[in-house]
Amino acid sequence: MNTKEDIDTAAETLLIASRAFIGIAARSFAGVDDITLPQYRALVVLTRASALTVGDLAEALDVHSSTATRVCDRLEMKRMLRRRPGASADRRLTTVALTAKGRRLVGRVTEHRLRDLATIAAAMSPGDLKDTIRALTAFADAAGEGARLDRFGWSDSTTATQSHFNRSVGRE
Repeated sequence: MNTKEDIDTAAETLLIASRAFIGIAARSFAGVDDITLPQYRALVVLTRASALTVGDLAEALDVHSSTATRVCDRLEMKRMLRRRPGASADRRLTTVALTAKGRRLVGRVTEHRLRDLATIAAAMSPGDLKDTIRALTAFADAAGEGARLDRFGWSDSTTATQSHFNRSVGRE
C-alpha cells in the first residue's frame, strides 16, 4: 500500500513533470498564427472518425454549446472546419468536420511536440528511459488514458481516422 508520504512525493514530482509537458505543448503551439488554444483543442477533438455535432463538441470540450458554436464560427472563417446543417434549424445538430487545412495544422503541431519529446527521451539514459516508459504507462492507465487509445486519446474504433490523418500529413 502506498503511504501518504509516497503519494505526496509522487504528486510533487508529477507537478514538476507537468510543467515540462506544458512547456513542450506551448512551444509546439507557438508557431501557430491566428488560432487560439481553445480553437486548437476543438480541432484536436475533431480528429475523431465519427461525425460530431456542435453539441458533441461542446460536451467534449466541457463548454456551453454557445461557446462551441462561436469556436466553430471562427474556425469555419479560417477554413479549418466545415459544417453540414442538420435537418432542423437547431445549430447544435449541425455536424462539423475538419478540413484538410485543419488536419494539416493538427499534424504540424503534433509532429513538433513529438520531435521535442524525442529529443528529451534521447537525452535520458537507457535505464531511465525504460523506467519512464513503464512509469508513464502506469500513470496514463491510472488516469484512464490507457494503451487502447491513440495519440489523440480516441479508442481503437477510430483507426480509420488516424490512417486518414497520417496520409494527410504524409506519414503513410
